[in-house]
Amino acid sequence: MEKAILTCALTGVLTDPKQHPVPVTPAQMAAEAKDAFNAGASIMHVHIRRQEEGQGHLPSWDPEVVWEVTEAIRAACPGVIINLTTGVMGKDISGPAECIRRCKPEIAACNAGTLNYLKIRDDGRWAWPPMIFDNPVEKVKAFLDVMKECGTMPEFECFDVGIARSVAMFKKAGMTDHIDYNFVMGVASGMPADAELLDWLSRQIEPGVTWQTTLIGRQEIWPVHQATANLGGMLRTGLEDTFYLPDGSRAGGNGVLIEALAHCAKNAGRAIASPAEARIRLGLAAR
Repeated sequence: MEKAILTCALTGVLTDPKQHPVPVTPAQMAAEAKDAFNAGASIMHVHIRRQEEGQGHLPSWDPEVVWEVTEAIRAACPGVIINLTTGVMGKDISGPAECIRRCKPEIAACNAGTLNYLKIRDDGRWAWPPMIFDNPVEKVKAFLDVMKECGTMPEFECFDVGIARSVAMFKKAGMTDHIDYNFVMGVASGMPADAELLDWLSRQIEPGVTWQTTLIGRQEIWPVHQATANLGGMLRTGLEDTFYLPDGSRAGGNGVLIEALAHCAKNAGRAIASPAEARIRLGLAAR
């Protein structure tokens, strides 16, 4: 079986650093990336936060901040692969587009379909006001055009089964010549983190394409990480996705989460890919 490519999702989009130990500054992002890199992560999935005092819980689309953060990560982790987030609501993609143009990441997330983004509390109250994460085809194409311009590989984020089934249509329509799936499981209004569903999904995609899972949740996600490893997928975790280790204890940082992910790969009899090996597998240029 192919060596396992590990991704670390370092910080996420809205988690408050005053409540949870997520990195915000370039130095913090680089330090967390280095811990994850040393534990086996070849790819860093990067969200950028505002750098002003007291604003670190909010996202930033400042191209110069993106440049500073990604260059700090690259300096701390020789050969690392940068995977930049692009998720925005609404038609205006100018912020993420300029960030892609500024730092030219090897990979960028491409949200592949629209989702009612919901979560409800036990008492029937919404955890946040119901929202639509809108990704119509024309918006997906606009992102793909920017990625092609910059030599960036799209990673198609699929929050539901119908979204996953749409990705092959993008290729058939000439919107992309490359398919790489990310099955996002565990969002309350999307696909559940379920090993049986993952087994079905892994059999629906074209042979030979790369795929991974993003698993949102607590201790319950770890058997699905193991299923991903067993089925030959790439593996991803980090403080964006969970704060919990397989034994239910809180993770103190990204490094220990990647250590646990590497253990899943080894349980499946898979070695861990180096950054250079990951680049070859994904068809990325050497750096």
